[in-house]
Amino acid sequence: MSAEDTPDDTPEEDGPEDDAPEPDAPVDPETARSAKLFGTWEIGELEYQDPSTKRYLTVTPIAHTMGRHAGKQFQKSEVSVVERLINRLMQTDENTGKKQQTTRLVREAFETIHERTDENPIQVLVRAVENAAPREETVRLKYGGISVPQAVDVAPQRRVDQALGFIARGVYNNSFKAPVDAADALAEELMGTANYDMQVYAINQKEEQERVAAAAR
Repeated sequence: MSAEDTPDDTPEEDGPEDDAPEPDAPVDPETARSAKLFGTWEIGELEYQDPSTKRYLTVTPIAHTMGRHAGKQFQKSEVSVVERLINRLMQTDENTGKKQQTTRLVREAFETIHERTDENPIQVLVRAVENAAPREETVRLKYGGISVPQAVDVAPQRRVDQALGFIARGVYNNSFKAPVDAADALAEELMGTANYDMQVYAINQKEEQERVAAAAR
């Protein structure tokens, strides 16, 4: 046998694919921490009681997406419900554009909720939005020049929008030109709405809207 026919026993060099980490490699602690909202609150184990709004109650560890969703229709449903609450709280003349201040306010409110209820504040927020989301509303139909109110079902995405609007308006009413701190007002509004307290602004508005719709059936 010639030297050219001798099999080459030299091991082949490992390709780039062999340098990939093993599937069971330990997770970096910093990576695990970044998966929590504000570095504190878990987002993986949340319970949803309303199946219709579950799809639109997205929860992510990101509280500021820099408006990357603004150019796409209905893309807001992919944004975390926490950031959507922050954006709603800014929709007043006094707070427009104060994203960092409002984010700090929400973080303090979450800490207050956890201290008083010993629950994950994100779970409290999800339950509050579900409770404050109206199921019916009225539209005005014209028949021969006469406007007639008609009850209609509310789309799930609009239900979430209205619930966040009710909560934000309740916080504004309770804290603007009042001795109550905005973070405390937000915590009280979320806890009361999550417990379906009829004295809370968000629940009161939801019940009123459904009452008017029931009368227009």
